[in-house]
Amino acid sequence: MAVKPLADRILVKRVEQEEQKSGGGIIIPDTAKEKPQEAIVVEVGPGKLDENGKRIPMEVKKGDRILISKYGGTEVKINGEEHLILREDDVLAILS
Repeated sequence: MAVKPLADRILVKRVEQEEQKSGGGIIIPDTAKEKPQEAIVVEVGPGKLDENGKRIPMEVKKGDRILISKYGGTEVKINGEEHLILREDDVLAILS
């Protein structure tokens, strides 16, 4: 199934962190882990329109590795995989 975000929204897939351990070597279960803030851009919308109807281009592009806000966006399941749809404003940085 192909998904094309609208306006200034982007579709991302979170980058899973490796297994977390506490200082004493105890493995932390999945339910206690924090959501990763790093993601890969899967698809990008065309950009939002300004008050004159002119399209403002997106700064992120497909394939970019980005840093996102911890609780931003809407979680969706596409082809059995967890993704996130969020606005470009929820992107904190592009990682290089």
